[in-house]
Amino acid sequence: MLKLYIGNKNYSSWSMRPWVLLRQLQIPFEEVKLRFDSFEGDSAFKRALADVNPAGKVPVLVDDGFAVWDTLAITEYLAECFPERGVWPQDRQARARARSVCAEMHSGFSALRTHCPMNVEASLPEVGARILREQPAVATDLKRIVSMWSGLLERHGGPFLFGAFCAADAYFAPVVLRLKTYALPVPAPVAAYMDRVCAAPGVKAWIDDALAEKDFLDFEEPYRKSRG
Repeated sequence: MLKLYIGNKNYSSWSMRPWVLLRQLQIPFEEVKLRFDSFEGDSAFKRALADVNPAGKVPVLVDDGFAVWDTLAITEYLAECFPERGVWPQDRQARARARSVCAEMHSGFSALRTHCPMNVEASLPEVGARILREQPAVATDLKRIVSMWSGLLERHGGPFLFGAFCAADAYFAPVVLRLKTYALPVPAPVAAYMDRVCAAPGVKAWIDDALAEKDFLDFEEPYRKSRG
């Protein structure tokens, strides 16, 4: 069986992407969760990954001892191993566009990722409003996301970006959660898409697990202080 190494579900946006894809497309796998203690070289997290991924990061997919890291590489590996599961759209142009928007997420939206880190169980609307006022690059990222999602939903008719749930929706699921955590404003059709993503079984399972973690990590919390 496939093994997927991930970090804390409340905070690890990159871990979420392949986990949700596997779960939503009903591809069996074993979860190996490594708690974030720190990202220093001698941390328990780094030591646990030392023999799995030389880059020392999650997620990592392991198939019969063979490790694949980086979410794009993992996604392509799954598409080759399970071509019948719909990792990518069937239509060639839709498939190319889905890969394009995933690559854009992979390398872009740095302002949103920096100022609005994923925090599933938090509700930070006041912080979100302040970020939009003080960080114009976040507003630019948000505008691009809204434009992208709106265009894809209109072109493919929903309910997901390319009709059926695929890698693109898994890739943007952490962005959906960020927009909800910080209550960043979006038009009604985009808000409805976000609700559908959160209700998808694979995404809902991740959210439920994240809410159950109750593992407050100070170094992942730029806007809140520990209550305990």
